[in-house]
Amino acid sequence: MSRPVFYEYWRSSAAYRVRIALKLKGVDYESRQIDLREGAQNDPEYRAVNPFGLVPMLEIDGHQLTQSLAILNYLDIRYPNRPLIPAMAAERAHVVAMSLSIACDIHPLNNLRVLQYLKRELGHSQDEVDDWYRHWISTGLPGLEIQAKALSGAFLFGDNPTAADVCLVPQLYNARRFDVPLDDYPTLLRAEENANKLEAFQAAHPDKQEQAQ
Repeated sequence: MSRPVFYEYWRSSAAYRVRIALKLKGVDYESRQIDLREGAQNDPEYRAVNPFGLVPMLEIDGHQLTQSLAILNYLDIRYPNRPLIPAMAAERAHVVAMSLSIACDIHPLNNLRVLQYLKRELGHSQDEVDDWYRHWISTGLPGLEIQAKALSGAFLFGDNPTAADVCLVPQLYNARRFDVPLDDYPTLLRAEENANKLEAFQAAHPDKQEQAQ
């Protein structure tokens, strides 16, 4: 069986999520960088395998998988060790909802292509773009804090990392890059602190990637 190939960009939040999951699951893979800032996502060769021109994409078991949460779901079924999504219906819905709150409500508004459009096509200044970025994180995190609090433990749900934590850690990494205040979110910060004690989260951090050196 061929080694999985992971198309990613080292600072991409969505790729960061999948990188964490791959490392939690102990999956050996080959990383291929798609430099979003250089426009490599628009290269015809990459578009031929991923017509959306986004990262991440995972080639595994003869499949070309896109969308970070779809990849997480595949990995959770394919590699059932260290499950990221609970089996019970209500618990599953809770974890998926928290994951989607980040991956669908907060992150897409601050995706690189959105920020570039605001600046290049719409003519906003860098300060205005940064304010936009901070606004949408600060709008989304209060609800996530409340959502997580009821069933949280060491992590956003219970005492083991789930897909919600896999989504949370990259989002808080980005929040700090843009100086978003986080003191009002003790539940989120506790989950992040405990996640970052784990080797898989540490190894997946953008600063630990070769391209960051």
